[in-house]
Amino acid sequence: MSKATILHADDAAKVIYGAGDSYRFLVSNAQSNGRIFAMEAVVPPGGGPPLHVQTKEDEAFYILEGEVTFWADGKRVVARTGTFIHMPPDVAHRFRNEGDGDARMLIWFSPAGIEAMFDDMAEDPENYAAIGPRYGVAFMKDKE
Repeated sequence: MSKATILHADDAAKVIYGAGDSYRFLVSNAQSNGRIFAMEAVVPPGGGPPLHVQTKEDEAFYILEGEVTFWADGKRVVARTGTFIHMPPDVAHRFRNEGDGDARMLIWFSPAGIEAMFDDMAEDPENYAAIGPRYGVAFMKDKE
């Protein structure tokens, strides 16, 4: 039987750190019967992951505060508060906070399951390029 997931701002939640960012897990594979994984990201200046591609999940971003620069499909987009971005599987992309202050955004993945990769990378951040392929994620050299 499915249950609603309710997480208030001051509720304890799992937080991991990677690519210079903090990720607060909001709903996971187990809580959503595999349908969705969602997290809140705080991206400090200079933070963000390297260029990568997911082969299994759709990924969506909603900017809550600040600005985050995205690269996808050969395009550079500065996403400001209120911007929504959807990345289907097999689209190479990355994001970076090029501003002076923290940026906050919500990130969703569907289907769920990729949160296990974030857990593994938080435990062994130096080996992200070897960890990613276990979850259908490839990291690549950036041309920017």
